Amino acid sequence: MIDKTELKALSRKELEKLLNEVKKALASAKARDHREAKKAASKAAAEFGFSLGEIAEPVSPKPEKTKRKAKTAKNPSKPAFANPADKTQTWTGKGRQPNWYRDQIAAGTEPEAMRIAN
Repeated sequence: MIDKTELKALSRKELEKLLNEVKKALASAKARDHREAKKAASKAAAEFGFSLGEIAEPVSPKPEKTKRKAKTAKNPSKPAFANPADKTQTWTGKGRQPNWYRDQIAAGTEPEAMRIAN
């Protein structure tokens, strides 16, 4: 086993060579462990009368999607108020009051005077 002080004494090229050797050794050890694990699993399955392929769990199918109701488009509310100065500016009476509506109320206009007759 290499000591830390020995590592510090190595050149960059020597360290890179050592690193490559370590990577190769790790890959070899991983392959060896994989083979041994597969042998052990096969042996355990055989004790119960199965092959390893027979007991391997199949990938479970994706759960069926539940049918959802199609979203229906909401009917927009009809405008209830119109700006007396500009009839293209309207408000349904729901939600935040538009600036033109607040300005008209502040100027003394009655809300009923701005109401659109349906």
